[in-house]
Amino acid sequence: MSGPERRRQLLDVGRGVFASKGFDATSVEEIAARAEVSKPVVYEHFGGKEGLHADVVDREMRRLLERFTTALSEPGHPRELLERAALVLLDYIEEDTDGFRVLTRDAPVTSGAGPFGSLLGEVARKVEHILEAHFAERGYPVGLAGLYSQALVGMVALTGQWWLDTRSPGKREVAAHLVGLAYDGLSHLGPRTG
Repeated sequence: MSGPERRRQLLDVGRGVFASKGFDATSVEEIAARAEVSKPVVYEHFGGKEGLHADVVDREMRRLLERFTTALSEPGHPRELLERAALVLLDYIEEDTDGFRVLTRDAPVTSGAGPFGSLLGEVARKVEHILEAHFAERGYPVGLAGLYSQALVGMVALTGQWWLDTRSPGKREVAAHLVGLAYDGLSHLGPRTG
């Protein structure tokens, strides 16, 4: 196996172990055994468990952020864009469950800390731009778009964590309910000052 292939293999193995056990309960010995390599190979590529975990988290954050960027780059009605964003997260949870668990397992979304908190901040900034335009059209203070984007992204992320275990109702229905709740509230905003 070439060096880059071995590195990808270790990232994939580490992703699975970190997802199932969390950072603290994972050992270099277990990762090496599952990858059928010696511990020094893991150290050679990543410097240790911390380096491997950081690279796994970075790879997952890039993957998910790319999905959000793609979904939100095409024009659409604000409600449609919000539904696309909700579906991106629910698709990721369904298709890349281990990645989602790595991002959320050791840093609860409610803490705002850790990799998932950072990722949600990036997503919230993208949603904020959507809301700014919507607020401007309605005469609502554009400065509040940040607050609303944080609330919307947090609502979807927490629901996504719940949905990971229940998987019911279906993801499209969950996304529609989330956006309906959020958007119906937003659609009733009237012009306001201050």
